[in-house]
Amino acid sequence: MNAFLARLAVGIFVIAATAGLAAAQSMPAVRVASKIDTEGSLLGNIIVQVLEAEGIKVENRLQLGTTKILRGAITSGEIDIYPEYTGNGAFFFGDENNPTWKSAKAGYERVKALDFEKNKVVWLAPAPANNTWAIAVRKDVAATDKLQSLADLGRWISDGGQFKLAASAEFVERSDALPAFEAAYGFKLGQDQILMLAGGDTATTIKAAAQGTSGVNAAMAYGTDGALAALGLVIMTDPKGIQPVYAPAPIVRADVLARYPRIKDALAPVFRSLDTSTLQALNARIAIEGQDAKQVAATYLKAKGFIK
Repeated sequence: MNAFLARLAVGIFVIAATAGLAAAQSMPAVRVASKIDTEGSLLGNIIVQVLEAEGIKVENRLQLGTTKILRGAITSGEIDIYPEYTGNGAFFFGDENNPTWKSAKAGYERVKALDFEKNKVVWLAPAPANNTWAIAVRKDVAATDKLQSLADLGRWISDGGQFKLAASAEFVERSDALPAFEAAYGFKLGQDQILMLAGGDTATTIKAAAQGTSGVNAAMAYGTDGALAALGLVIMTDPKGIQPVYAPAPIVRADVLARYPRIKDALAPVFRSLDTSTLQALNARIAIEGQDAKQVAATYLKAKGFIK
């Protein structure tokens, strides 16, 4: 009798496991997207590989487009999950003047609440990093003219310092970027002091500054850019704290998370490990060493024991 019951239990387990596998395979793939820049590709590949390690079927939509494109895609249901930055919530919800966005914790909690309420989009645990917009200056210029902060830079430009910035149209035009720096630090760039480059990838702006393209000696940059030190640029500090905190976090549609609740716990420790210095190092492998973002993500995840 005991042997019969044991065989029956095994049979039931096999049937249940087979049914569970069939059900999982019949569920729609999770559509993972990312922005077109270096870090977007890195974080997107991290999400893809962690989900695949969890046995979740994935549709790769990485490097889909700009912030505007990704935002429209997730709110319309065209994609399911992608890495976004907390500070962008100020602009998604017309809340730019709220000082909350300058706090990592408070900004995260606010965007998490607003996006769920309005769009049923869930913000998962963020990385302890700040990929804020910044201005980076060539080290030789910074050393010669004693430039360490945006306050130093503003005074130097106003006194006639020879300055030319490589930047995207978004950085030049968006109220929280260059216009905010100019207003706070008392300088104003003329058209001849800006080289506008297509797209939003800072790898391009940093390279232009490093090579002195068209007289450029400074670049739009992000706080986690890995190419800065290698190419001889230094970020100007922001003593007035003008910029919001841009902590990277996976954001996912609520119905998809309900279908795959383990996504939350699978990604949380991974993003918790991605501090600013770690992201700078990983980004550098892609932007400077020319490594493939997919391989950089895989190497990191395996080294940390997140995937096998």
